[in-house]
Amino acid sequence: MNNLRRKNFRSRNQKNNFRRRVNSINTKSVNNFNNGNVNFSRNGSMNNIHNVEKTMLKFQQLAKDAQSNGDPILAQNYLQHADHYLRRYNELNDKNLIDKSKNSEKSLSSAQEENLDKDKTQTTNL
Repeated sequence: MNNLRRKNFRSRNQKNNFRRRVNSINTKSVNNFNNGNVNFSRNGSMNNIHNVEKTMLKFQQLAKDAQSNGDPILAQNYLQHADHYLRRYNELNDKNLIDKSKNSEKSLSSAQEENLDKDKTQTTNL
């Protein structure tokens, strides 16, 4: 009796390692641009000065190792990468210094305003 009942078809996921794109080419929308860099995210790794410094030091060490192994081309490649991260490190340092100077100027101006307010209240009380 149970053999007469028809089983419902249930689709299964493919069991290979192929990963399908979420936004496939067949889906068309007005705001959908097919640019490979749209969904790329670094999670702020290039904005953290400590990560940049660590990466720069890593490439400098790789360059030293390549030079000691007798591969000047690979060493030059690593030095160019280290130079890039050095420039990025300097940019972040300059940005932090500018931000700190702006914050110190704001705190100084607010402290001066407080002092002026205190002087005014003291002179009015006299």
